[in-house]
Amino acid sequence: MEKIKLEILNKLASNNIVLSYLNKADRYLEAIGYTEHGMRHSRITGETAAYILKCLHYPQRDIELSATAGFLHDIGNFMGREPHPQFSALLAQDILQQMNMPHEDIIDVMCAIASHEEEKTGTATDPISAAVVIADKSDVHRSRVRNLKFIKFDVHDRVNYAVTDSKLGVDDGDKIICLDLTIDTEISPIMEYFEIFLSRMVVCRRAAQLLKCSFRLIINNQQIM
Repeated sequence: MEKIKLEILNKLASNNIVLSYLNKADRYLEAIGYTEHGMRHSRITGETAAYILKCLHYPQRDIELSATAGFLHDIGNFMGREPHPQFSALLAQDILQQMNMPHEDIIDVMCAIASHEEEKTGTATDPISAAVVIADKSDVHRSRVRNLKFIKFDVHDRVNYAVTDSKLGVDDGDKIICLDLTIDTEISPIMEYFEIFLSRMVVCRRAAQLLKCSFRLIINNQQIM
């Protein structure tokens, strides 16, 4: 995947308020046993969301707003995991107002953040939110695992650690968004991936459809969906 360089990502990554929220959120998730949701995940989600819309030739405004929403989508986790999309959206509103972002742009970013989770509220409603959903759910990789001692006992850690390579590609000509994973089946069988990530792949497929694309999942060189 081509790296997207946007000034907004650098501004967010150096904003002390954003960093405070992000660090607190990641520490909270670590305490309750979740994989990494810090700077790495935020940056990758923002870059990937922007990459998707850039490949599909969306306006620069949409590309930048998708990067913004992707970077900020998890900052509210420290106030509770289940309602974190809504908390993250409200926190983002204050940050973006202080950055003098136009009101209509802030609304689009808030909408994308509030709708990124697959359970209950995870419905992409526009290209910006669709890109954020796919970017967030496609970030599966062993680098997100915090403690290797837990991979025998926690299926989320085990599946993430089993993913040795993860690539998201966009084919604008054939209108295909493809997540290509390499999974070490000695660590985790492929079936375990579907046990915990099937709902995520379903929302990715719906988000891709909103972008007038099909969504493909390839695992170990075999097309799964």
